[in-house]
Amino acid sequence: MTLRPATPRDFPEILALNLESERFLSPLTPERLARLHEQADLHQVIEEGQQVVAFVLTLREGQDYDSPNYLFFEARYDRFLYVDRVVVAAASHGRGLGRVLYEAVFAHAARSQLPWVTCEYDIEPPNPASERFHRGFGFAEVGRQSVADGKKQVSLQAASIRSDG
Repeated sequence: MTLRPATPRDFPEILALNLESERFLSPLTPERLARLHEQADLHQVIEEGQQVVAFVLTLREGQDYDSPNYLFFEARYDRFLYVDRVVVAAASHGRGLGRVLYEAVFAHAARSQLPWVTCEYDIEPPNPASERFHRGFGFAEVGRQSVADGKKQVSLQAASIRSDG
């Protein structure tokens, strides 16, 4: 297993992973992925052999991004790292790859001296596994909103970054 920065050559596999989990995420076109990659503060993949099996894409404040969830945090926090999407291939679930990605996110936020990591997960339809996972990283709900033309409701989450020295 190798955790490394994402590159444009990873885009086909990232798009396939996103499509596999699209019911929990927003759709992603090649053009939108390229734009998000340019804006990303941290965009990493986990590669096994020659295959990308997981990725995370995060954005800092101040980006030109139309996601209603990102805009929620942009309106409320001066400095933050927003987890736009984190995806693990279905065949790789249960192996701790999501934890590896989130540990990289929190380490990056701490190095960048950011006070918050923010994200959201679906509560309608419910996603209890995501709720448990995020609670384990110290996330707490800071709001809720309807998205996807009212088809989903999300819990907007923030976790404080504690400096260890």
